[in-house]
Amino acid sequence: MSELMAPKNKNLAPTEMHEMNGPQKAAALLLALGEENGKEIWTRLDEEEIRVISLAMAELGNVEPKAFEAVLIDFVTKLSADGAMSGGLSNTEKLLKSFLPEDRVAMIMEEIRGPSGRNMWEKLSNVQPSVLANYLKNEYPQTVAVVLSRIATEHSASVLSELPDEFALEVVGRMLSMESVQADILEQVEQTLRQEFMSNLSRTRKRDPHELMAGIFNNFDRQTEARFLTALEEESRDSAERIKQLMFTFDDLGKLDSGSVQTLLRDVEKPDLAKSLKGASETLREFFFTNMSQRAAKLLKDDMEALGPMRLSEVDEAQNKLVATAKALADSGEIIVQKGDNDEEMIY
Repeated sequence: MSELMAPKNKNLAPTEMHEMNGPQKAAALLLALGEENGKEIWTRLDEEEIRVISLAMAELGNVEPKAFEAVLIDFVTKLSADGAMSGGLSNTEKLLKSFLPEDRVAMIMEEIRGPSGRNMWEKLSNVQPSVLANYLKNEYPQTVAVVLSRIATEHSASVLSELPDEFALEVVGRMLSMESVQADILEQVEQTLRQEFMSNLSRTRKRDPHELMAGIFNNFDRQTEARFLTALEEESRDSAERIKQLMFTFDDLGKLDSGSVQTLLRDVEKPDLAKSLKGASETLREFFFTNMSQRAAKLLKDDMEALGPMRLSEVDEAQNKLVATAKALADSGEIIVQKGDNDEEMIY
């Protein structure tokens, strides 16, 4: 609202957006929103802002459709730094609560916040076949048929092979004769799986000790990490390789999708970003630069240049902050990160 406090020459009937000053643009938008939709914005303005906009609104006159369209486009593109609407979990949840019951919103958000935003069927496709089969063998064949028809085919094959032969054949028969499943039945099956299976699974699943060690190694500086991994490789090469596969490193940030990168950039401190990229590979630097506006990239390059020579420990500290921020965002389901040398999603 900074433009609102600097009224320019009055133009009672502007025909082009460039002829409108800040207060006139704000007035046009609030007029278009109307009493009900604009009420929330009015309540957030201070007395002086209300006075300036009200005066502009009273003197505005008719706004040409092309002028208003240009104002609206300008408003949307300036709404966030990268020219995109701001999404995220909190905004999504707030929007859903405006027109859906609380329990329905909770169910949807739980689905989104699940392992990196995957839906129920994708989650089941990552459960060990023997574990899933052990649960399904006590269900009705028709229910099992519905479940196996919704998960990945290769996973269905593995689960079927774990079921008792006679039961598995009956499930196959149900799958062959099954028509489209009604939405209410499918929702009931999903809810049962969520409440009775996935929740119990998350409480009873034993954590891989290699995951624990990978988390510890992630917090080492480079020299300490290299020293421990070298020593561990001499004792148990398999364990060392497993830990390296599970570690999430600064270089793994280069595997983020465009939306996740921009979410991360909004959450990190600019000095930490400059220090981190100062010690990054040219490939990783370019990856970050291409996910920023040209102006932001140039400012970041200038900041990096201004840093001059840096100690490795300072770079490590800054890079660890970025990795910690990425993990926190992954925990909340706001971004998806990937680990190591493969394409498997990393769940924290």
